[in-house]
Amino acid sequence: MELLGDPQAWLSFLLLATLEVVLGIDNIIFLSILVDPLPRAKRRSARFLGLSFAMVTRIALLLSVIWLAGLRRPLFALLGRDVAVRELILFGGGAFLIVKSAMEIRATLTAQHASRKRPVSANGLWLTILQIGLVDIVFSLDSVFSAIGLARRVEVMIAAIVVSMPVMMVVCAAVGRFIEQHPSVKILALVFLVAVGCSLIAESWHMQIPQGYLYFAMCLSAAVEAINIRLRRRG
Repeated sequence: MELLGDPQAWLSFLLLATLEVVLGIDNIIFLSILVDPLPRAKRRSARFLGLSFAMVTRIALLLSVIWLAGLRRPLFALLGRDVAVRELILFGGGAFLIVKSAMEIRATLTAQHASRKRPVSANGLWLTILQIGLVDIVFSLDSVFSAIGLARRVEVMIAAIVVSMPVMMVVCAAVGRFIEQHPSVKILALVFLVAVGCSLIAESWHMQIPQGYLYFAMCLSAAVEAINIRLRRRG
């Protein structure tokens, strides 16, 4: 109860909730593209279950602070660089993003994507949800460390994660509808995910690519694409 009357706790809560949504934009884009091949009736369920699974994994990571600290402990050295579990996770997640996005680009360009929009089995639905959860772990590592630095109370951190999920769900549905209506935007989003994957691999080798560069390039490309969409509508 004393947390409810603590202005510092409320400020930390608002900052963390905003951070979760902002840092989760990569995951929102990836989730929207993953659920796109599913039948329309199953997309909402996939988004709900995928984000719920992601929420559980984030809270589990948050509660495993000691284990998270151990992720930075070097396991071995490779080519003169220390390699820890964190680096292996970042490298694997980045490689998965690049391969998955490249496959989606190829399928879209070769007009195979439409043929894949057929009823899928329950295994296909759960495989999509599993991919969402695994990729969210990769995206969550740094945001969890940031959350630990911003708030000292675990209750505040967990509340921020729980509150941010409905917001992400609404944003994800809107992003999914927009991508479905504009295939060129989907290609742009996939290329952005390839860039994010390259950034994760670079980070796994201790080569930091400023995130501001990636987001600036993405915003600039999105602005150009928005102009092109308006021009096509006029035509």
